[in-house]
Amino acid sequence: MNKVMSNKLHIALYIAPALLLVSVLVFIPLILSGYYGLMDWDGIGAKTFIGLENYITGIQDSKFWDSALHSFLLAVFSTLSLAIYLAVSIILASKIKGADLLRKIYLIPMLLSSVAIAQLWIKVYNPSSGILNTFLRSIGIENPPNWLADPTIVLFAIFIPILWQYAGFYILIYYAALKNIPESLIEAARIDGATPFQIATRIKLPLIKEVVSVTIVLAIVGSLKYFDLIYVMTAGGPNGASEVMASYMYKLAFNSYNFGYGSAIGFLLLIITMVVTVIVRKVTATKERIEY
Repeated sequence: MNKVMSNKLHIALYIAPALLLVSVLVFIPLILSGYYGLMDWDGIGAKTFIGLENYITGIQDSKFWDSALHSFLLAVFSTLSLAIYLAVSIILASKIKGADLLRKIYLIPMLLSSVAIAQLWIKVYNPSSGILNTFLRSIGIENPPNWLADPTIVLFAIFIPILWQYAGFYILIYYAALKNIPESLIEAARIDGATPFQIATRIKLPLIKEVVSVTIVLAIVGSLKYFDLIYVMTAGGPNGASEVMASYMYKLAFNSYNFGYGSAIGFLLLIITMVVTVIVRKVTATKERIEY
């Protein structure tokens, strides 16, 4: 094995398939996106080189920054929801009755496609026959809101199914990290008189802080590039109230046939996501590694 790993040709042959796949699916599309952003192009006809005009227009585009604000709001809500997922994971890892069944239930949304989830929640939010408004009427609210048509609440109405969709994913990550903590540490804390809350906050959380840091990055980056469920539920409406950066890019490129400008917006989205990722990693980086 050492002989193989010391041979640079063998190493190159091993990584070549993966490098080729990543290049074709990631690097080349990114380069092309940046290149198309320099063009005035409808996606079909001839391209006209216009330099940085699309990028300058994007930076000055108020609709783009409105969509960016919505994406950042989703990132904030996603990050805050991690506290709920972590609390649920701590409870499930505490050997409560029915924990195995609950873990399976929480994973159900992960098994569904975003389109199916969107259609489900469209039915839930239906103003006349949806289960939510039906319940609100049953408790005396005569005029419940039209959740997906009211610009003041549509964004938050969409956040709920998004957070529900990924709950099982983060709960599973936290649960696995918590189960990796030696039971002897927990038992020693109990013998010393620590309460369940003290065990959770002073022992379990410090031991999985690196995992929490990773999930924060995943939640923020995933929120900034989120697209599918929002587009199916509202297509960014009403009047752009639920538009996010990815859906705005899609509309420009494929609905308005302004492929050059849409590519520029997509490349700006990439830059914003990379900058935010670096900042979040710096902020959440742990200087000390706890061994156990």
